Amino acid sequence: MNEEQVHALARSGFYRGVPLKGRVIETHISWVILTRQFAFKIKKPVKHTFLDFSTLAMRKLYCEKEVTLNRRLSNIYLDVLPIHYKAPVFYLGKERGRLLDYAVQMKKMRAALRMDVLLANKRVHRLHIKALAKKMALFHQQAKVVSTPFDKAQAKADFNDIGQVFNGHAFSGKKKYALLLERAVEVSNRFLDENEAFLQTRVEKGFQRDVHGDLHMANIFLYKDPVIFDCIEFNDTFRQIDLLNELAFFCMDLEAHGQFELSRYFIECYQAHLPCMENAPDKYVFTYYKAYRANVRAKVSVLNAFEANGIAEREREMGKAVRYLHLMNHYCQLLFLR
Repeated sequence: MNEEQVHALARSGFYRGVPLKGRVIETHISWVILTRQFAFKIKKPVKHTFLDFSTLAMRKLYCEKEVTLNRRLSNIYLDVLPIHYKAPVFYLGKERGRLLDYAVQMKKMRAALRMDVLLANKRVHRLHIKALAKKMALFHQQAKVVSTPFDKAQAKADFNDIGQVFNGHAFSGKKKYALLLERAVEVSNRFLDENEAFLQTRVEKGFQRDVHGDLHMANIFLYKDPVIFDCIEFNDTFRQIDLLNELAFFCMDLEAHGQFELSRYFIECYQAHLPCMENAPDKYVFTYYKAYRANVRAKVSVLNAFEANGIAEREREMGKAVRYLHLMNHYCQLLFLR
C-alpha cells in the first residue's frame, strides 16, 4: 500500500462491518492506524540494508513474525489481517476485492501510560522500575540462547557508521562535532580490539540470547503488569544480542532523561533475578553498550531530522541528536578512565 491508500483506509475503511474512522501515525518503516479499540500496523513497501519489506510476500512474513515474537512478552498482539480493496472501499480482514497488503492487529493501549509520557510528567516511580526489571529478567531467563560467535568486524562497522550518517547530511555546526565523533570511533575500536576474547566468552557463557532488541521507554506501557511491545522482527542480528546490550539501551534511555538513579535501581532489581554483570569487565562492557546505544539514537535522530516536516520538527530532532552525541562521549570518557 501507499500513503494515500493507508489514509483512505483509516478514514473510510471497514473492519467487521464497522468504519475504522482512525488516525494515522507514521514511522520510518510503517504506518499505524489507531482506532477506538485497536491499532493496525502496516509495513511500508521499502527495502534498506537492514530490512526488506519490498514485496507483499515479505510483508506478510514479517507481520506474522512480529506477532509471534512479540507474544513472548505481551498479549496485545491479536492477529495478522489481510487488506482488500473493492472500489471504492477498503476492507480489513475481509476476503472481498483485490488483496493489497497485510496489517498486524493489536489492542490499543492508553497513550498516557506510555513510559516516556509518564516520565515527562514525573510519574515513574521505583515500583514501576522494580516490576519492569522483574518482567525483563524472567523474559531473558526463558529467551533462546544464541551461540553465533562474536563478530568484531561487524561490531566496529555498526558503531563507526555514525560518521557516515553525520557526514552525509549538511547541518549547522557539524564541524564542531567532528572531533567528538573521531574520538568516539577511536574508543570503540580500541575497546573491541582489547575485549574481543572477553565478549566471545560471554557468548560461550550463554549471555547472548534472542531478546527484544529495541528496549526503550516508548516501547513500554506502565500498567500494573508492564506491557513491553514492538520488538525487532525484521533483522535477527539486531535482536540476538548480549543481555547487557539489551539492558544498556533501556538504561541509556533513562540516563538520557537524567534518571541515573532509576537506571541504577533497574539494574539492581534485574540482577536480583538474573545476574549477568558479575565483575568489573562486565561493567566495562555495559558502559560500552550504553555508548553504542547512544550512538544509534543519535543516528536515528539525524535521519528523522532530514525526513522531518517543517523546520521546528527538524530542529527538535537535531537537538536530540546532539544530546545523544554528548551522552555517547560521556560513556566513552568513562571507558578511558576505567
